[in-house]
Amino acid sequence: MLAHLRFPVARSRGRVYPEAPHPYRNLFQRDRDRVIHSRAFRRLEAKTQVFAPDLSDHFRNRLTHTIEVAQIARTAANVLGLDEDLTEALALAHDIGHPPFAHAGEAELNRQMERFGDRFDHNLHALRIVETFEQRYARFPGLNLTFEVREGMAKHSRDFAPGELSELDAYLPGLRPPLEAQLIDLADEVAYNTADLDDGFSAGVFAAEGVAECVPPYRALHETVDAQFPGATERERFHEVLRQLVDALVSGLIQGTAARARESGAANWEDVRTLPHRLAAFTPEAAATSRALKRFLFEKLYSAPELVEDRRRSMALVAELFQFFLDDPGRLPQPYAAQAREQPPHRVICGYIAGMTDGFFRRTYDNTISASR
Repeated sequence: MLAHLRFPVARSRGRVYPEAPHPYRNLFQRDRDRVIHSRAFRRLEAKTQVFAPDLSDHFRNRLTHTIEVAQIARTAANVLGLDEDLTEALALAHDIGHPPFAHAGEAELNRQMERFGDRFDHNLHALRIVETFEQRYARFPGLNLTFEVREGMAKHSRDFAPGELSELDAYLPGLRPPLEAQLIDLADEVAYNTADLDDGFSAGVFAAEGVAECVPPYRALHETVDAQFPGATERERFHEVLRQLVDALVSGLIQGTAARARESGAANWEDVRTLPHRLAAFTPEAAATSRALKRFLFEKLYSAPELVEDRRRSMALVAELFQFFLDDPGRLPQPYAAQAREQPPHRVICGYIAGMTDGFFRRTYDNTISASR
């Protein structure tokens, strides 16, 4: 559909540290592989998505969520005629900056940083990971990813104007990222809305009828499936509806993006950059469905007392460990202790905690704060 807007890999701005071409993998394929083989990517397996991993082996974690986002984004890119390799690399990298304990961990780290007039943003932290923190190569720091992948990571959630974010001045402020990068945020939205619906149902937080009462598009699918499969179990009917819901949202993303691209008059990938708005979009119907799902999940799942209490405990633990190291940065392991002598300690501490898995955080807490009591 939109092959004329596909970002050409041959026009990449390349890497910070030049490398010889690979004989059978292009630039974006190598980026994808570098993300997959990074330690930060592997750590996603032990980071919470919504439900703590000790509750069930079947709930999503950050890694399984990331795989689902990549599958959805690649499907959309394939149908639209865009670059699947660039899309996949961006999808796989989009969450590697998340700290332990899901959004509770991010919110608390940001609160701690605000004490110093600073902030924590998982997209910016992801950039630091691929540019500096990962140490896998003798010739350069980080993963040395292409400019387009790093730009897409910087602009994952939103674009920014010149001078708005000084730390991102190198990433073409005021311009839109390639269309492949624009797909990721909405593919992410499809993945977490439907996955959280699945996990909430599996956890018994709500029943299928409760979703049908609050989300009209779900109700229509629910009624159709009930009529088609009267002998199926409630779980089987729920997953049949869920499958169709994912299909409707992904189709809405593809169709909405194609329609907006046609209306824009963009003739090539360069036009995509200079447009005043992004082209990736849902159809109005899919957008309404996504909003209804978000409202339902916020009211019935994210605000559930047991999850609220779990977030409160997690934030308290993060605050306590942050202060423990802030009181004496020499307690940090190397090389962080040495870094804290050369850089603002709060930034080093934030980066150290943000890289932890849930399990490593708890072990660190037990071996430091609990052991000192």
